[in-house]
Amino acid sequence: MREVVDGVFELSLGFVNMHLVVTDDGVVLVDTGLPRNAKRIDRALRDLGKQIGDVTAVLLTHNHFDHIGNVADVRRRSGARVFAHAADAMGITGVNEPVEPKGLAKFAVRLIGRPEPTKLDKVITGAESTPLPGFTAVHTPGHTRGHVSFLLDRDGGVLFAGDTASSTRDGKVTSGPTQASVDPAEQSRSLAKLAGYEFEHAVFGHGRAVSGRAVESFRAYARSLPGAGAGESGPDAGSGPSAESGPDTSTGGDQAGR
Repeated sequence: MREVVDGVFELSLGFVNMHLVVTDDGVVLVDTGLPRNAKRIDRALRDLGKQIGDVTAVLLTHNHFDHIGNVADVRRRSGARVFAHAADAMGITGVNEPVEPKGLAKFAVRLIGRPEPTKLDKVITGAESTPLPGFTAVHTPGHTRGHVSFLLDRDGGVLFAGDTASSTRDGKVTSGPTQASVDPAEQSRSLAKLAGYEFEHAVFGHGRAVSGRAVESFRAYARSLPGAGAGESGPDAGSGPSAESGPDTSTGGDQAGR
């Protein structure tokens, strides 16, 4: 586990990253990694002088198995509230039958197993909302229909990009894994949308964190996309209501992995 900025920690679980954010109100998890990693999450919390009961909220970027793998266990043991976008809700609650994963994810599911379904405590709707103090949820569809990226107002801004974007070994931003994306073109538009915000640091579901005007790397990549100018769908592209309580009924989403 490594500290990205003050109070923001990255924990790698196999081929995917999850993140722990220490706040005045407790620990917020952004995603929960691959299934069967509850003990590693507990160990990471202990390293921070925390325990599972200190987790107050889980923000899910999307419903793929490597990002929601331990959410049911965390919710059950901590009492944390779980947030996800309405369009991905059915893939988390188990209402939808999971779609067969593709590529390496297919073998990982066979080896590790599928995530346990869980209820959502809050569903995120609209293009932009504030699920928790200090966090902005930005709807970034493409990888899944309900993919959400989160911006944390800390140390110049920290972007949790989920699988909308990733990074190369030399720290450049690129598209997140597209082999399991429902709409790669829309994913590219969402990446360009993120380039319209301001943030110093970016972390990803897959890839190394980027620090120091990370948004400029997003803008450089966005400029290379056909028809996707940086910031063309920026933070003023429309807003919806704040994260709100609601039933787990929505347009659903696939659970295709990665």
